[in-house]
Amino acid sequence: MPPKDRQDENASPKESRPAESGAADSAAEQSGTPGSDALAAQIQKLLAEKQELTNTLVRRQADFENYRKRIERERHQDHHRGVELFAERILPVLDALGHALVADPGSASAEYRKGFELIERQLNDVLAKQGLVRMETAGKQFDPHFHHAIEQVETSEYPEGAIIDELQSGYLFHGKVLRPAMVRVATAPEERSVQVVKRESAS
Repeated sequence: MPPKDRQDENASPKESRPAESGAADSAAEQSGTPGSDALAAQIQKLLAEKQELTNTLVRRQADFENYRKRIERERHQDHHRGVELFAERILPVLDALGHALVADPGSASAEYRKGFELIERQLNDVLAKQGLVRMETAGKQFDPHFHHAIEQVETSEYPEGAIIDELQSGYLFHGKVLRPAMVRVATAPEERSVQVVKRESAS
């Protein structure tokens, strides 16, 4: 009889261990679930913050690029206006040089005149590279957008409206009229105009 009692005593602890182990695992699982949810929420929060920072960076880069383009455009406009002001101030110098070349050289040597012509050509080349171009009026028809008529000359040698003489050169700056050319313009003689009117009325 005593041996049986010892076997029963030894068996009771073995039967209780699996129950204790299962209870511990269940407690661990229950305690791990809230931690996983908190970690997932923290990850989502970090991802949202990262996306917000990325969007902010993209906006800042776009703002900086727009600012850089605006500054570059304003700098170009300032430079353009500076060259235009310089061109306006140098036009009287070009006029004086042109008048000196047109005037009767008298006793001046041919080499002296060639020197002035070379200076004029070089100066015009330098200004042309900056956008200042002299208008060509020879053989052109009068255009109020580019020319300023100082005088109308009755003549039958030129077609009506033709430029027959240039009193002051005109200049374009990047295609825009900086100064119109002052010119004399041909007009039909009065007798011819009357004949043309009679001919048109008869027809």
